[in-house]
Amino acid sequence: MDLSQILNLYAEFPMLIIASILVIGVIFINGWTDAPNAIATCISTRCIKPKTAIIMAAFFNFLGVLTMFFISKQTAQTISDMVDFGTNYAVALDALCAGMVGVIAWGVLAWWFGIPSSESHALIAGITGAGLAAMTMGLDARIDFGPLSSWALTIYGLVLSCIFGFFVGFGLTKLIELICRKVNRNKARPFFKKAEVFSGAAMAYVHGAQDGLKFIGVLFLAIELAAKAKDPSSTIALTNDSSLWWLAIIVALVMGLGTSIGGYKIIKKVGMGMANLEPYQGFATDTTSAIGILLSTLFGLPVSTTQVKTVSIMGVGATKGIKRVKWSIAKDMVLTWLFTFPGCGIIGYVITLIFIAIFR
Repeated sequence: MDLSQILNLYAEFPMLIIASILVIGVIFINGWTDAPNAIATCISTRCIKPKTAIIMAAFFNFLGVLTMFFISKQTAQTISDMVDFGTNYAVALDALCAGMVGVIAWGVLAWWFGIPSSESHALIAGITGAGLAAMTMGLDARIDFGPLSSWALTIYGLVLSCIFGFFVGFGLTKLIELICRKVNRNKARPFFKKAEVFSGAAMAYVHGAQDGLKFIGVLFLAIELAAKAKDPSSTIALTNDSSLWWLAIIVALVMGLGTSIGGYKIIKKVGMGMANLEPYQGFATDTTSAIGILLSTLFGLPVSTTQVKTVSIMGVGATKGIKRVKWSIAKDMVLTWLFTFPGCGIIGYVITLIFIAIFR
């Protein structure tokens, strides 16, 4: 399906326009609230000035979305397969719009309280809530919770990223301390300040690659539903079709814009609130997080950048002693993640019921 055909779909289905606007809103909030996590540590360790870091993050977010689209679309496919909305495609498009409203509402609330929520988990919860509502209303929607389903891949990513982030962050920090045990700290500091900026840029890149693909997956799902509403026999593929490159451009631009606005409350909470890090520890944190997120993206596992970064900080901070990590802040963040799935899912569910009742 070429661009002209897709533009015709937008002209024919107003709900596709609404769905796209809502997804763009979610992307913007992600760049606004989630992307600052990528640069939080290099700012808090004073390796780079905040304004410079935000510009850097915006650029590498853009680059991550654009390049990963051509490398691997597995994460996008995982998200687009999260819910099978059945054959009533027009109503399914309404349900998807409602799910996105739930994601936006949740993201704004989390930002207001300065808590680095996971738009990734909110996105999954919102789509799932919409699917459950469609099932409640008697549509032939279906959600697969099997061991190889998109939901299972999400759980695998959540658990494995926590384990990876904490223990690799802990181990890498110990390794750096072992290698540099005879090196004068003042002489090593300039190197690690530069290395920390590099790893912060890598974090911004993989954030764009991971989260950008999620949003490409949702935009693709909206277009696919509209295409099938027009012609149920139409086929549109994501994984082997590079003609949808413009989706990556849109996502990259919006995410970069959101990042450029910044998120200083979140930078302060993640970078400074959980553990006081030195440049070499910030380097270990961002390197661990970047590797973990990149591997997850290549394997199609939807993970939360916030979660991976936070757990990595905990692992790095734990090298100074378990008591040196501010576990109360970590607990608040974990509770936020735990509440995101039911909270955003319920909002998406209720709004979907309302949308279907109005537009069906």
